[in-house]
Amino acid sequence: MVKSIKTTALVIAAATAGFMFGGGTIPSAKSREPRFPALTIDKLTEAQKPLGDQIMKVSSVGLGGPYNPMLRSPVLGQHMFDLLAYLRWKTSVPIKLNEFAILIIGRQWRSQVEWYAHAPLAAKAGLAADLIADLKANRRPANMQPDEAATYDFVTELTTKHEVSDAVFKRAKTLLGEQQVVDLTALSGTYITVAMLLAMAEESVPAGKELPFKPGKK
Repeated sequence: MVKSIKTTALVIAAATAGFMFGGGTIPSAKSREPRFPALTIDKLTEAQKPLGDQIMKVSSVGLGGPYNPMLRSPVLGQHMFDLLAYLRWKTSVPIKLNEFAILIIGRQWRSQVEWYAHAPLAAKAGLAADLIADLKANRRPANMQPDEAATYDFVTELTTKHEVSDAVFKRAKTLLGEQQVVDLTALSGTYITVAMLLAMAEESVPAGKELPFKPGKK
């Protein structure tokens, strides 16, 4: 459980910008039945309800998005909830770089939900609009600050090549520090998991909202 009252307060304050793990979603608009029908708090089992109650305290959209599949495995869901509480609110990584890393993963996965939720948060945290636009267009962003470039190269190498070169590692460690490198690695892997949950469950952006990535485009 998220034990820190301070942490809980921060989470609640941020809920207005989207829910903690990736933004509010509903199942994709498809003609067939959703893979995971939407849950309501009164329909949760005894095993699901403790996590559901925590989610409702921080979520602006109820039990949608990654919460929907997470609740199907409530023990796993609780561990994910706790891990993400650290990675969003207690991490050593500055929020701008944290949100940048989430967007890098969201772009790699073309995760409609991750991009929809986190692009505004990245902009609010100070990530330049042209940098966000370049990343969305699947280009290496131009005019990055040294810490941004270190973050981009580190996350991209690790997640696409499954290794980090000595030069990229040394630059990240020098500019960010050891703890930030470890936290950035954990964040990247965790948001890949979130993207996988969203893709598997076919969660999408809220009804009536434009998809960040158009079908058929890379």
